[in-house]
Amino acid sequence: MTRGSVFNTAERFYGICGLQVSMSGGEMTHTISRVYRFYLDGFRKMTVGKTLWKIIFLKLLVMFAVLKLFFFPNYLGSHFSTDQQRADHVIEQLTGSVTN
Repeated sequence: MTRGSVFNTAERFYGICGLQVSMSGGEMTHTISRVYRFYLDGFRKMTVGKTLWKIIFLKLLVMFAVLKLFFFPNYLGSHFSTDQQRADHVIEQLTGSVTN
């Protein structure tokens, strides 16, 4: 089997599957826009899925907004008055103090 026949076989396989072996810039843009339209049409036609996505976004909002307020206080803002003090503290915590 020669090198050319391997590439021809691969090109035929990908051609049958609807895939492209190599794409130029214009073909890549066209492919990306087709994928985008595919998902956009799918989201537009959803019925139950829209409700599920709303629940997912609500959970994310609770996790990142509400929990941050209660469980992750502004430690640097409450313990240091200037940006320089905050920066020094962060550097010290990241690098650790060097002692022999």
